[in-house]
Amino acid sequence: MSTNKKTARLAGFLWLLMFIFGPIAQIVRSKIFVIGDIEATANNILANEFLFRLGFVSDLIMMVIFLLLPLVLYKLLNTVDKNLSILMVIFVIVSVPINMLNLLNEFSSLHLLSGAEYLSVFEIRQIKAQAMLSYDLYLHGYEIANIFFALWLVPLGILVYRSGFLPRVLGILLVVGGCGLLLEVFIHFLFPNCVIVNTILLIPQTIAEFSFLIWILIRGINESKV
Repeated sequence: MSTNKKTARLAGFLWLLMFIFGPIAQIVRSKIFVIGDIEATANNILANEFLFRLGFVSDLIMMVIFLLLPLVLYKLLNTVDKNLSILMVIFVIVSVPINMLNLLNEFSSLHLLSGAEYLSVFEIRQIKAQAMLSYDLYLHGYEIANIFFALWLVPLGILVYRSGFLPRVLGILLVVGGCGLLLEVFIHFLFPNCVIVNTILLIPQTIAEFSFLIWILIRGINESKV
């Protein structure tokens, strides 16, 4: 197997790991956090502390993998357009620290409910409300980080489209997915009640990423056109 094909498979493997650890964290959140219900959320966190920590660590692992992924793709695609390849890496390098720091908002929900002595100055109701607020801030912070996650898909899509050794349709899907995700971020902050619209806008991104993952992991690249 050639070096380029190995690089493509490595990128696919890293993306696959993201598709494993990311959903684990999302599933944990869906089981623990109940939007708008402070009591249920607090009780779920206290009753499922290890599950909460498992989801948190899964997110951290996913972010580390996400930092490595564009570096591998850079090695594969920089001959197509070096400037676009650098831009792709920069967007991810900006996105990851934002996400990492934002995860502190989520973790603070558990920390507030930990029963630390210095928190005894607050009433339990206040602490539970603060824990819910921390989670709400996490959701908004995640959307801010999504700006750069959306932007990195655009140069990646253009590079794939221009490469010749990957299907052009994958490049188109990645660009459309990135634009859809970027639009979803703006709608999230401008029209917070448009939940259905936001969900629909996430579909192209999911299809694009999954299609690209499957292709480079199974089919790899067309070596004759490298």
